[in-house]
Amino acid sequence: MKMKLKRIAFYTLALALAGCQVDDDFDGPDLNDLYGAFSVVEGLDISDRAVDFGTGETTYFTARFSKNVDWKLEITGLTSGAKKEISGFSTFLNADNALWNGTVSRLPMFRAEDCAVQLTVENEPDTLRDTLEVLGGRINEGFLLSDFEDGFPTNWVPFIQSGANMSFNVQTNNNAAQGSKYYDMGGLVNWDWLIGMFDIPATAYGNPTFDLNANPEVVYFNTLVYKQPAYSNGIILFQFREDDNMDGTFNPANEDMFAVEVHPDQDGWQLISLKYADLATLVNGQPSADIGNGIREPHKLKQISMLYLANPTSGYAQSYLDYMIFTENAPLRP
Repeated sequence: MKMKLKRIAFYTLALALAGCQVDDDFDGPDLNDLYGAFSVVEGLDISDRAVDFGTGETTYFTARFSKNVDWKLEITGLTSGAKKEISGFSTFLNADNALWNGTVSRLPMFRAEDCAVQLTVENEPDTLRDTLEVLGGRINEGFLLSDFEDGFPTNWVPFIQSGANMSFNVQTNNNAAQGSKYYDMGGLVNWDWLIGMFDIPATAYGNPTFDLNANPEVVYFNTLVYKQPAYSNGIILFQFREDDNMDGTFNPANEDMFAVEVHPDQDGWQLISLKYADLATLVNGQPSADIGNGIREPHKLKQISMLYLANPTSGYAQSYLDYMIFTENAPLRP
C-alpha cells in the first residue's frame, strides 16, 4: 500500500512539473545591465572621417559595450562652434542608431571644418574621443532667398535711416550661422521705431510672383536670427505682400499683406520657421482684419519686406540675420 501511495505521489509531482512551462520572455531589466561590470568592448570608430554633406554623403559611428548603457555622442565644429548630439540606450553604436547627415542640434550650421568627436556613457568616467573633417556643409532643399555668401543681393531694395552708429552690411567672419557671411543690422534712431529695412521683390528671381506651392499649409518661411547678449530691444518684422488679382501690382487698399513680428528671446543664433498658413494681418503689431480676399496664397506672393525696429527710447539695437529660405512640407532642419 505504501509503495502504491509513493507511486501516486511521484506521478502527481511529475505531472505538476510537466505543467510548469518556463517563460523565456523577461519583462524586467537585464541583471547584467543592473549589476554587470561595464567595459568598452570595441572603441569609438567613424565610417567616413572626411565627409562631404554638400554632396549628400553621411557618416556613422561605431562602438560596443559590455552591457546596455545610456550613451551620448557629441560632435563640435572647431571653427563654427556648431554642435550635434546623438544619444541612445544600447550595447552598441552603428549605422542604425548613430548616423549623421550634417544636421545640427545647436546653431550655427556646420561648414567645411575639422570637428572634435566625443562619446560618453552615463555614470562612467571614461570619454572616448576622435576627430573628423567636414569637407562641405549640408545643402537644404528649398527656395533660397539669400545666405549672403555673395554679399547683399543686388536686386533687393534697402532703406537705412540716418541715425547714429548705423550698421547695415554683410559681415564676413566666424560668427555666421551658415557659411562665412551674415547680415548685420544695428543703429540708434531716437525719433522713429524704424531703424532700417529692405524689400525682396519676386522679380529679383525672374518672375512676377515667387515660385511657391499654392497650398499655405505646406509652405514655410525660415531664417536664422542672432540676438546680441547686450541688446534685447530689437524687433524684426517680416511682411508678405500678395498680388490677389494677379494684375502685376500690389494695391495696399484691397490686397493682402500678411506679417509676423520676431522678438529674439535667446542669446545667439536661433531658427525662425513660419508656416505660411499661420501668417496674420498686423496693424501696429496687433492682429487686424484682412485687407484683401483673406486667403493665404503663397504662389501670389509678390514682395517680402524685412523691417528692423526698436522703441526709439530704448537705445541702440543690433541683431544679425542669415540664411533666408522657403521650404516645403516641413520647417527647415539646419
